[in-house]
Amino acid sequence: MPRTSGACVSLPEMPRELGSPMKGTWRRRYRRLLDLPPGMLRGRILYRAKLPIFAGSLYDRLLLGRHAPKLTALPADSWPADPARGREIATGSFHLGHQTIREPVPLGRPIGAEEDWRIAFNSFAWLADLMALGAPATPVALAFMERWLAENPRWEALAWRPDVVGRRLSAWLAQPLLLAAGGDAALALKIGEAVERQTRHLAHALPAGLAGQALLAAVKGLILGALALGHEGMLAAGLKQLARTLPHQLLADGGHVERSPAVQLAVLRDLCDLRIALEASGRPVPNELVLAIARMAPVLRMLQAGDGGLALFNDSDEGPAGAVDLTLLRADAKAKPLASAPQSGFQRLAAGSSVVLVDAGRPPPPGLDSHAHAGTLSFEFYHGKERVIVNCGAQPAEGDWLLAQRATAAHSTVTVDDTNSSALMSDGHGLARPPMEVVARREEAEGNLWLETSHDGYQPNYGLVHHRRLYLSADGADLRGHDRLEGSGGKRFTLSFHLHPAVNASLAQDRQAVLLRLPSGAGFRLRCQVVGGTIGGAPGEVALAESIYLGRPGERRRSQQVMVTGELSGAGLEVKWQLSRESRRK
Repeated sequence: MPRTSGACVSLPEMPRELGSPMKGTWRRRYRRLLDLPPGMLRGRILYRAKLPIFAGSLYDRLLLGRHAPKLTALPADSWPADPARGREIATGSFHLGHQTIREPVPLGRPIGAEEDWRIAFNSFAWLADLMALGAPATPVALAFMERWLAENPRWEALAWRPDVVGRRLSAWLAQPLLLAAGGDAALALKIGEAVERQTRHLAHALPAGLAGQALLAAVKGLILGALALGHEGMLAAGLKQLARTLPHQLLADGGHVERSPAVQLAVLRDLCDLRIALEASGRPVPNELVLAIARMAPVLRMLQAGDGGLALFNDSDEGPAGAVDLTLLRADAKAKPLASAPQSGFQRLAAGSSVVLVDAGRPPPPGLDSHAHAGTLSFEFYHGKERVIVNCGAQPAEGDWLLAQRATAAHSTVTVDDTNSSALMSDGHGLARPPMEVVARREEAEGNLWLETSHDGYQPNYGLVHHRRLYLSADGADLRGHDRLEGSGGKRFTLSFHLHPAVNASLAQDRQAVLLRLPSGAGFRLRCQVVGGTIGGAPGEVALAESIYLGRPGERRRSQQVMVTGELSGAGLEVKWQLSRESRRK
């Protein structure tokens, strides 16, 4: 995990399995292609076969309509936006992903721009932040749009990738002031023609071998574009694509197949947008869309931390302030959060003012695992509205930083020999080898909660299975854990409890416990006891170490972690720990 030093944050150490030779990397990539769902692989092959057609001049003519398009304004977007970022954009500074580029030329593909930056820019992911400045932002946004239209007259591989086109259309069509072009009839016609050409392109290209959130973003753009154009044929095509993909998007418990709280939020938001647009246009809302929204909302509420933001699993940060509550309000969700989402693989233990969230599911399959972290069996603990024990979170990054935040060590769980419980792809997107079996079983008696979990991610390399047992008392004042490594492999273990930056931690005098003080004044004591293995010859001793918190978008905050680290004895290991509420000081 990255360590802080002075005013700078140093780069993390590379987990061992990530140093595999290039030959092994290509072998893994080939295996991943073969493991893709058959329909996805066929779709990718077919889409690639169409690329020469898209690049040809005849395709441009195919995308032109017979008459000048007339756009109907759709309901304006009112999701949370960031005016501070909008002010930066208005000056020509675009911080997208992990990269900042000032006054990009050409707009969508400036020299030095990395792929993540180009995807975000060409998706117009920045437009809502700019428009949050109000009416004065309109001429600035129109100037950027006019430049983009002039520099992108024809199909281009990345800018016209279906998911990018879908997000771009959604961003444009959410801004009625831009569609009117400030009364400039010539510019309004250019924008209308661009919307029509891109909507027609989606109708020709989809499903394009896409899956998950990316496919839904493209389908959303097709439906919204068709509604704005009043084109019934393309609307029917978009609704047909939506009906096909929704059963593959959602698991039986209502969780999204990519198993990421951030994706759960984004997809539910997209579905709410579609429902609002269809209702506003007087079209019937498909029953499968209504049911999907109703099923997803309780899972999103389940993945909400006490402070209202998102839990930090699988490429998620806290999200924009108020975004989760607003999405649940738009979804008209009155259901309580799920306690157990067995297909999605998340478990929620709630008692008193305490909530424990656990990632107890198998990572998603290839093609849907771009957000997956090696954090199986990691957990977060909240006391009321305060985050106490967390995972490190995720931010746009590249190289070592991207790999580090996805590593097992960035999560509140057990790491063996500084390796990951799921082998990561070298580019940080996807898993080369996830656990094959992840088990979870819960019980409840008189308000007390038990959760038994295990994963075999360390079985191939070390012959070890990680078992984690959690108990939460009925009053929420006592959380107990029992981590067991079953097997004889491995040399060292680390049990990590990452703490939120607002938590003040201090070692007890006996160095076998850590005292945690929250901003509210509430206190907890974390005790650990090792059975088997040693920690510097002193079983049960714990230590405080530096960590980093990536849960707030755009911020890297110093934090601490409680670490139990030692040698494996060759006969497995057991660590028992207890997080108990301390009585308030008088």
